[in-house]
Amino acid sequence: MNEAINSPHIDFIIPAVNEEHSIGKVINDIPKDITRHIIVCNNGSTDRTKEVALEAGAIVVDESKSGYGQACLKGMEYLQDLSEKPDIVVFLDGDYSDYPEHATELIKPITNEGFDMVIGSRITGDLQPGSMTVPQVFGNWLATTLIKIIYNYDFSDLGPFRAIRYQALIDIDMQDKDYGWTVEMQVKAAKMGLRCTEIPINYRRRIGTSKVSGTIRGTILAGHKILWTIFKHI
Repeated sequence: MNEAINSPHIDFIIPAVNEEHSIGKVINDIPKDITRHIIVCNNGSTDRTKEVALEAGAIVVDESKSGYGQACLKGMEYLQDLSEKPDIVVFLDGDYSDYPEHATELIKPITNEGFDMVIGSRITGDLQPGSMTVPQVFGNWLATTLIKIIYNYDFSDLGPFRAIRYQALIDIDMQDKDYGWTVEMQVKAAKMGLRCTEIPINYRRRIGTSKVSGTIRGTILAGHKILWTIFKHI
């Protein structure tokens, strides 16, 4: 069992594409008393996402190749180049659908109880009407049910707001470049026997239009990739 972590270094990775109206709010709401670095992974934005993030005090890394996972991997690359690595990495979307202030509670099972990874569960929290589409809710249920059947691990959500020990993140060896990022992390954590838990988080309608669930094509591609990732790692 992992030990509790005293005075941890906590870094945030935020993938973002054209989130100029939300990214500043996300950065400003992250609890600064627990935060070392905030890394915004600018994934080919054509608006002022980069400028707004810099003005809000974040570090910005640019990734021209599109893909949610691609952007997150760019953020991890930045962390790997640091002389002093973080103890915990928090992943958070840039659309302001999550409540960044929940990060304080999200890290506690790791710092206080020795867990390896904590998922912020939208399903067990206060889900604002309209914040998740019907296909999203169904796909989430199907994916977590399959993970339970195949890997015998209980998750209620594939939510992107999550905290993980840095060493566990490195050991998982993330590879997915797009829609399968979150489920790959959870499936590999289950296979490796990592200690995972969830906390309920609130979830609201995002600012702007989703690049995935906002289109029929995006929804279908995401659903296909998530299911393929679950069965790929059996």
